[in-house]
Amino acid sequence: MRSTKILETLKTTKRQAVGLRDDSFVKVSFADELRRLPLVIEPRVAGLRLSEWATQHRALLSEYLDRHGAILFRGFEVRQVRDFEEAIRATTAATELLEYEYRSTPRTQVSGRIYTSTEYPAELSIPLHNEMAYSLHWPMKVYFHCVLPAQQGGETPIADSRRVYARISPSVRARFAEKGVLYVRNYSNGLDLSWRNVFQTENKAEVEDYCRRERIEFEWKPGDGLRTSQRCQAIARHPRTGETVWFNQAHLFHPASLEENVRQMLSAEFAEQDLPRNAYYGDGARIETSSLNEILEAYRQETAISAWQKGDVLMVDNMLVAHGRRPYSGPRKIIVGMAELFTSNES
Repeated sequence: MRSTKILETLKTTKRQAVGLRDDSFVKVSFADELRRLPLVIEPRVAGLRLSEWATQHRALLSEYLDRHGAILFRGFEVRQVRDFEEAIRATTAATELLEYEYRSTPRTQVSGRIYTSTEYPAELSIPLHNEMAYSLHWPMKVYFHCVLPAQQGGETPIADSRRVYARISPSVRARFAEKGVLYVRNYSNGLDLSWRNVFQTENKAEVEDYCRRERIEFEWKPGDGLRTSQRCQAIARHPRTGETVWFNQAHLFHPASLEENVRQMLSAEFAEQDLPRNAYYGDGARIETSSLNEILEAYRQETAISAWQKGDVLMVDNMLVAHGRRPYSGPRKIIVGMAELFTSNES
């Protein structure tokens, strides 16, 4: 009965408004036919610059993105960081790319506002998530460019956040919708980012100003440490399509997402309130392991995976589609840009 209801709900998502349009210059398909994600656009002619083609088809791409949530451009002329930046500007109404503020993961600035993808050890997976869903501000668009694919693995899995929401039981959705998510972070033990890295400053007064402005509670701890907590949305409504999406990082911040040996090590060394990061319901109550497992299973069911090819550019609507990373071997270089800042109306 539950599976039938899920399938019926998934069928109602807005996917019939826009037809796929091949033309003399490009062909259109899907990397994953079952999940129809991502949409793949490939040139029929050699040497076609992505920025030039996209500029002429921005309205169509916007329709595609609202419908499918992610577009993979494959085979276009994208050779340098500058080409990637131009492609981003050609597909967004924003005048400037976004800086990576209030950071959650280690990245290196490549050029301007282009960054490396998250610099975690190659043997680890990064769970699916929506970028900066742990805050009250986030980019509406996230772009990935494959400079060098890994020898093995290293894919960027994606999942439709509308369909993830539909797969989660109404009772779990209701609890999260009512309470939101409280994110607690401790910057002091060297196991995560320092507060200097997260806030991009050496000045404690600037950190305090930022926290007050963003409604983040903060407490300075002995030894130059800092603890912050902030209540954010668990579920959101897309500003253009009006669709409801699962939009939080509770499963990513919660210790349950860690490898068993890492979780045990942290539990042995730190009290719960001192863990590098954690997630609770917005009222401070603990999130049930059963709920976290259900959320992770919903992501697993909706995950679409396709191998990177050199030169690929993946454009993602950050509210409609979540992304992650699979383990890999060999050198790998994926760079990232973000655009169109959105602010939550979460009180």
